[in-house]
Amino acid sequence: MKKIEAIIRPDRLEDLKDALAKKSFERGMTVSQVLGYGNQKGFVEYVRGRKVVPTLLAKVKIEIIAHDSAIDGIVEIITEAVRTGEVGDGKIFILPIDDVIRIRTGEHGGDAI
Repeated sequence: MKKIEAIIRPDRLEDLKDALAKKSFERGMTVSQVLGYGNQKGFVEYVRGRKVVPTLLAKVKIEIIAHDSAIDGIVEIITEAVRTGEVGDGKIFILPIDDVIRIRTGEHGGDAI
């Protein structure tokens, strides 16, 4: 099992949810609002007449746990659904998962996903 973490633009979340549903990858995901910075940098704003360049931009973090065999397909769906071709599209991280336990039933491993 692996965990996919994707940091994406907030406005692309609905597109991603729709794309995952169309491909039947709707087993579950966690969505968090996060702040971060990278190559996109900030943009100039004026607040009360002062120039302000925010260094942390609003992003959305998606977390999905899946079987190893499904990882490539999910990553492809995420990439196609959220790519705009501009700086700031985000990143995808893939991490190993040792075990998953469903609290309600006590199931372990792949059965708990």
